[in-house]
This record gives sequence, structure tokens and C-alpha cells, in this order.
Amino acid sequence: MTRSLALVGGRGYVGGELLTLLARHPELELSLATSSTRAGRPIGEEVEAWRDRPETFGTLEPEGVSAVAADVWVLSLPNGRAGLWAAAIRRAHPAAVILDVSADHRFTSEWSYGLPELWRERIQGQNRIANPGCYATGIQLGVAPLRDLLHAPPVVFGVSGFSGAGRTPSPRNNPERLRENLLPYSLTAHLHEREAEHHLGRPIRFSPHVAPFFRGISLTVSVELGHGTDPDELYELFRTAYRGEQRVWVSPSVPEIQDIRGTPDAGIGGFAVDPRLPNRAAFVVVLDNLLKGAASQALQNVNLALGMDESLGVDPNQEVKP
Repeated sequence: MTRSLALVGGRGYVGGELLTLLARHPELELSLATSSTRAGRPIGEEVEAWRDRPETFGTLEPEGVSAVAADVWVLSLPNGRAGLWAAAIRRAHPAAVILDVSADHRFTSEWSYGLPELWRERIQGQNRIANPGCYATGIQLGVAPLRDLLHAPPVVFGVSGFSGAGRTPSPRNNPERLRENLLPYSLTAHLHEREAEHHLGRPIRFSPHVAPFFRGISLTVSVELGHGTDPDELYELFRTAYRGEQRVWVSPSVPEIQDIRGTPDAGIGGFAVDPRLPNRAAFVVVLDNLLKGAASQALQNVNLALGMDESLGVDPNQEVKP
């Protein structure tokens, strides 16, 4: 049975990626994609996958949601704006699935936290889902297999492409400021540090940086364990933890951003152990911040909420629907 989806915030980087994925989803149709600046313009002007389709961007305010029929609402909005929309949708369409891409509901117990590889059973059949942050996704995928073995807080050094700063001009997406540069920011209490801590139940030390490439995240995770280990043991531990997962792969070698750029996958690998102190280890997690860090993970969550195959529209090898 085909379901309908309304996307609030369709012109941002994440909205554009989600529209690209929807174009090949065999069981979801688009009811509406909003854009305050492109209303009335063809979606295909912004999204290549819609180039030959007639749909246009629309405009909508929260008080108008009752006029839109949709089984799923995806809120791809700046932080702080999703609450008003969610409340209006709940009143007008109490059975609809609402997925919030922003951080507004990631700490709210009434909303399911949508990181499928760790908490799939909490997402299935739910109609209020908070999509994880991009850095927080990588941190949690990297730390979760070691959660009960940690002797000290993991230290995570993160580098993201500037698409993570969105389209609104700022120093973190200014090409001149970033040229041949690495820009540290929010070096304590970053939102995604707090998010990972909240859901893992473990303290994390995270330092984010933005670099002069467009998309992708690389996280170097340094851990101190309660016992000595070696690279082979860590590799096997992670391989066991993610066995059967389609969207997470584990490798003995260091994964690079170019390995996952433009894919819905996260890669974990490069396990190294300090020979002087074998309880100290490090490894690398990579993912595409716009896909596994946002849009493709959102679609995984929508599929789970609707009882569909989790890979629909997400698998890059899937045939594009006519």
C-alpha cells in the first residue's frame, strides 16, 4: 500500500537529500514539500532526481496542516521550530507519523530516538520519532559496542564538511574562512556530545571541527578500557556487534570519508592499541552527514514506523521507480 509524505523544509541540504531518496521509494509518494523561498517553483530546479517531474514546492504554516493529507510528516527545520509544527500536526492528524530531523525532541521521552542499529525495536510502529544528529550518530555507533568496557570517558575528535552548517551564511560555511583551514568550535558541551551521553548513559568528550570539504564526517575515537586488548579483538568485537547490519560496515583498515561520501552507510575501523598501555585504543568512524547523519537515517526510521522494509529508498542499488 502506497503511503504519502509531507516534507516541511524541502530546500535545505537535508531536505534535498530526502527528496532524492523519495524519488526512488516504491511505497511512498510526496504530498507536499515546502520552501518559503521557492514556493511555486518546480522541485526539479533544486533536486536532480525530480527534474522530469511536475511537482512544485509549496508553502504552509502550522495552522494550515489540517488541509494536507499525509501519512508521514518530516520536519526538516532549524532547531527550535519543530515543536509548534508537531503540536499542530498531532491535533489535525493524530495517527500520522511525525519525524523531527532537528534536535528539538531528541531528549524527550515521549519521542522514540531513531538510531536503528542500536534501538530498532523502539522505532518500529511508533509515530513520534526524533532523528539523531550527524555527529551523535557516529559517536554512538563507535562507542556503543564498548559501552560496558570503558574505564574513562571516550575522547572523540570530529571533523565535518561545511554542509553540516547548513545554507545560512556563517563562519563555518564561509569558503574564504575555511580555505586551507580547520575551524574548531563548541569545544565543550556540544549538543551532540550531550545527545550521545544522554542515550548511551556514559560521559563523552567531544571536540568538533569543520573543514573545507562539502560533505562527510570523520571521527577519531580514543578509549581507555578496563582491560588490555589488541586490534584483532576490537575488530571482532565490532564485527559481531554490527553483524547483519546493512548500513554499518567494519574494517581492519582506517575508513576514509571518500569511502562513504554519497552513501547511506557508516564505516568503522582502523583499530589501534597502544603497546605501552594496551588498555588504550583508538579507531575511526566515518559517515556522510547528509545521509546516514540525516536524510537516509530519517527514511530508515520512516520505513520502520510504517512497517516497511527498512532499506526501501535507502539502498543505493535499488532500482529507481518510474
